[in-house]
Amino acid sequence: MSSSKSKHPKGLYYLFFSEMWERFGFYLMLAIFFLYMIDAQNGGLALSKEEGSDIFGTFIAFVYLTPFVGGLLADRVLGYRLSISIGGLLMAAGYIGLALPGEAMMLVSLGLIIIGNGFFKPNISTLLGNLYSKPEYEGQKDVGYNIFYMGINIGAFIAPFIASYLRNNYGWGWAFAAAGVGMLLGVLIFWLGNKHYKDADVRKPVAANDMPLARIFSTVILPALVAGALAWVLIPGSVFGSDSTDAFIFGAVPIMVFYVSLWAKASSEDKKPIAALLSIFAVVIVFWAIFKQNGTALTTWAEYYTDRSMAEPLTGPAGAIGMVQEVDLSTSTVTDFDAMFRTRTDAAGKVVTKEGLAPYLNNLPKPAWPEEGRPLSLISTELFQSINPFFVVLLTPLVVWFFTFLRKRGKEPSTPAKIMWGLVITAMSTLVMVGAVFAGMNGAEKSSSLWLVGSYAVITIGELFLSPMGLSLVSKLSPPRLTALMMGGWFLATSIGNKLSGVLASMWDQYDHKALFFLVNCAGSLLAALAIFSMLKWLRQIVLVHTGKS
Repeated sequence: MSSSKSKHPKGLYYLFFSEMWERFGFYLMLAIFFLYMIDAQNGGLALSKEEGSDIFGTFIAFVYLTPFVGGLLADRVLGYRLSISIGGLLMAAGYIGLALPGEAMMLVSLGLIIIGNGFFKPNISTLLGNLYSKPEYEGQKDVGYNIFYMGINIGAFIAPFIASYLRNNYGWGWAFAAAGVGMLLGVLIFWLGNKHYKDADVRKPVAANDMPLARIFSTVILPALVAGALAWVLIPGSVFGSDSTDAFIFGAVPIMVFYVSLWAKASSEDKKPIAALLSIFAVVIVFWAIFKQNGTALTTWAEYYTDRSMAEPLTGPAGAIGMVQEVDLSTSTVTDFDAMFRTRTDAAGKVVTKEGLAPYLNNLPKPAWPEEGRPLSLISTELFQSINPFFVVLLTPLVVWFFTFLRKRGKEPSTPAKIMWGLVITAMSTLVMVGAVFAGMNGAEKSSSLWLVGSYAVITIGELFLSPMGLSLVSKLSPPRLTALMMGGWFLATSIGNKLSGVLASMWDQYDHKALFFLVNCAGSLLAALAIFSMLKWLRQIVLVHTGKS
């Protein structure tokens, strides 16, 4: 048992490292997954960017959908420790499965990761909260979650470096396998700390107003699965761009209807806060649709359009961890630009991409090509995935200080206003990428990597304004008996946004001028901000009535 003299329960530190290694595995996989799918030179799947974006978006959509089910089963049936163990082992199996070749194995592995995440992700956070239910720890709950959140970002930060080393030196399979090893290490650490949180693994008693589990499955989950399957099989062509998108959108309809029914059947006291939350959910979908393009559209920009060249290869520890890729023409006698590439065309015959010995050379002037026998050293693309967690760690204290500074002067924005400003800041991040497009003359030249760094910095501020505030709003406004369901609604909005991120990214090759791609994202974010602005007075009143402060 934890000592009452301890500032935090001992279980926190085991959960911290368990989550750190779990997120290490997850973000390692995400850092290279899109690159693996579109790679046509080094053992990847050689899929088009359109198909890769669609698969990526579908995957991260379902990853945020299954925690709703996993949380319910843990609450009512399995308990938290068993659910976390099941989830971790399934995810480890999924990551290791990705190390095996072939699309079929990839799909099976993604399914294991999606189901495993549903069991792991919501329940380790709930178990942590239960540790702080004792009076001696209750006052440190927020700090405990901040410590826990740092573990997430430490894992996310270091993962791309390990991914880069392994895929550059040994191949894709070794990198995916490392994600599985990281996940297994997280499960082992979780088991070692079992005695420190076994008393916190208490299933919630079913209250009189709680919807029975069987009814949730029969009226929400089963109809969603049936609608998705029918949309995949029966709808000719693609209504929303692809079969997977059709299945996801139609499958989400019964769940959205369920949430609307919660509002329709609510008491007069609960109607307004539920309506406010549903309105916020609808709007923040746009944020996630833009934010989650870091794994697709922004990775495409880093891979093909960003100047990743280095004057000299890194040596010592930096070079040893695989920060560089090498383009070497000495292995080929082909020196003609057009002969080096095979082109991929769309249905109308338009060339949408060129692939071949070295895609990086696609928009690199011939004089800048490496001399035969002297490789061109490039910063690995996946390392850009470390920028967001780096800025989360760096900027979180500054954002907290900024709001504290405003609060002392009575000028702190309301929670809905913070979400609105988060969307405005997100729009600004897309304008940074518009600048990158013009700096690179729409892909005719490579643009500086500082454009990507700047865009990630700006959107991270938007994330810190919006994501924690959204979760806070759910906890503030949800009727007590519906808190878990409304938190599930937040994750549903995240899931839909994630799917739309793949839909938007799959349209990349349809834009002749890439600035238009980012301007469409900018317009969507500003329209979402305008929608919240139009509801701001109404939202503030509801928050004020139900919490006593805006």
